[in-house]
Amino acid sequence: MNYWLFKSEPFKFSWEMLKKLGDKGTQWDGVRNYQARNNMRAMQIGDLGFFYHSNEGLEVVGIAEVCALAHHDTTTEDARWECVDIRAFKDVPKPVTLVDVKANPKLEKMSLVTSMRLSVQPVTPDEWKEVCRMGGLEKAP
Repeated sequence: MNYWLFKSEPFKFSWEMLKKLGDKGTQWDGVRNYQARNNMRAMQIGDLGFFYHSNEGLEVVGIAEVCALAHHDTTTEDARWECVDIRAFKDVPKPVTLVDVKANPKLEKMSLVTSMRLSVQPVTPDEWKEVCRMGGLEKAP
């Protein structure tokens, strides 16, 4: 299993909105960055990703699950852009703020710190475990 981080501005699409969609989830569309698109192409069904509220909140608030492999992004006719589908998997009991991530030496190389503008980012297994611990998840999923 691989781990990821999905960034969204909560006024456009929030964790609560994803949860309301239930098991069907939604396509993670609108990404127009080649590196982020390539990250989605590398995803497998069942991979997990932190759901991060950007611009407002600046915190990891949930865990999403990839439920469909990379496919054409239906919000554009341009064949270069693809997306995956994700669904809500689990709430993070204690949201993990960007300030807390930056203050943790174990996370100094995390993409959230080094590539802040990238909307879909890889997360290493050690980073995953640490953010889960910080978020009050006793056992990282």
